[in-house]
Amino acid sequence: MNEPAIDLTAISAVVFDTDGVVTDTARGHAAAWKHVFDAFLRGRSAAPFDIRADYLQHVDGRPRLDGVRTFLASRGIDLPEGGPDDEPGAPTVHGLGLAKDHLFLAQVDKYGVAAFPSTVALLHELRRRGARVAGVSASLHARRLVTSAGVAHLFDLLVDGNDAALMHLPGKPDPALFLEAVRRLGLPAARAAVVEAALPGIEAGRKGGFGLVIAVDKDGAAAELREHGADLVVTDLGELAVRGRVLPMRS
Repeated sequence: MNEPAIDLTAISAVVFDTDGVVTDTARGHAAAWKHVFDAFLRGRSAAPFDIRADYLQHVDGRPRLDGVRTFLASRGIDLPEGGPDDEPGAPTVHGLGLAKDHLFLAQVDKYGVAAFPSTVALLHELRRRGARVAGVSASLHARRLVTSAGVAHLFDLLVDGNDAALMHLPGKPDPALFLEAVRRLGLPAARAAVVEAALPGIEAGRKGGFGLVIAVDKDGAAAELREHGADLVVTDLGELAVRGRVLPMRS
């Protein structure tokens, strides 16, 4: 079996989803969602939030409010949208989203954020070989998280939830965030790779026409990741080789 690799004679840039691929935040997100949804569902005839299955299927990789809507729809619950001035925990889409946001950020403030060492090593190697590197996240707090993890300087640019809101970009599985990243890099999607851990992000990479879609399988879902469009599946980015180098553009 061939070693999984990024060939920099064909790929000039790599776009990383940040949550769960660069920063070790997936467990914190999942725990915050479980706390909020279980508190909301208490006393209702609906199954509690499954920290693995529901997180992967309904909220992972999606904008926060989309995650609320998608999970509640899975339980047959339709809530009013509310607005950004709702009280955290109010029985609205915004209220539940705000409660999750507050809880997650409290964890970040208390415990900090770590970057995956294998991802940091890959970022350094890509840059050493002349590849451009972008970070993408649906989160409004992506810059804060990558800065807290000490890896902001390894990215040429970051497209996050604030950009999505400002530019009215739809969330994953729509490829708009990834496509905006390569647009800013001045490259076609076919010359770029996407690195993702969430099913909606894998689907977005495939829909966007990216030259290579790499999945990081942290939950034993390799078959499903391939079904959604992954070209390569690794359990850790340390398994991924980098070959060749990006040659400087000729004037």
